[in-house]
Amino acid sequence: MPAGEFRFKRFTVRNRLSAMKVNTDGVLLGASMTVSGNAASLLDIGTGTGTIALMASQRMSSVSGKFMVTGIDIDPGSAAEAEENFRDSPWADSLQSVCSSLSLYASGHKDTETDHIFSNPPYYGGDLKSPDARRCNARHADSLSWAEIVDFAEKSLSGHGHLSLILPADQETMLTRYAAARGLYPFRILRIRTVTRKMPGRIVAEFSRVRTEVAFSMLTIQEAGAYTPEYRSLLHDFLTIF
Repeated sequence: MPAGEFRFKRFTVRNRLSAMKVNTDGVLLGASMTVSGNAASLLDIGTGTGTIALMASQRMSSVSGKFMVTGIDIDPGSAAEAEENFRDSPWADSLQSVCSSLSLYASGHKDTETDHIFSNPPYYGGDLKSPDARRCNARHADSLSWAEIVDFAEKSLSGHGHLSLILPADQETMLTRYAAARGLYPFRILRIRTVTRKMPGRIVAEFSRVRTEVAFSMLTIQEAGAYTPEYRSLLHDFLTIF
């Protein structure tokens, strides 16, 4: 495999220019979030290499005949690399990359509704930041908080649409309360732990405008030093090791 590339089963991600590289959180979100054949417009906020948008396109291609996935990123190198990855994928006609902050994108799309908004947002807080400014912006919540994404979804999500986020598990209560105050209610929460003896470290939380019973589930990545059948099944269509 050439340096700076990550090969999935149906597409390849160039991983050289983006501030945030291919990572486990993004892959987990791309594989586990709910996709719907009713979604015509999808938005990946902070797309980085475009990995989640590409995974969404692969999944959408099996349930919908026509859709458009837009990946936005404030970092020019990331947006350019995502565009290249989109262009060389099997779904080039259904993907576009935009170099933009979320606030700028929102101001230019005030009358546009989106059916599915998803993001692996920055979540590091505090003062310990990388000396690499681009990587720092990609990782720190003061460059793009999940609250900003929820606020955007409140205004832009279609009536039948939904929002999907992956975040540290300790932010679940704050996230669900904040979203509910803005008319977005959880319908699914997947808690993710590395091994059985540990508490969940991540959640995939999904929201819609409709109040409904929340479907809670747990994903364990490893048991007895091996990947679990559930984890293998989740990533089977994407990763060549499964």
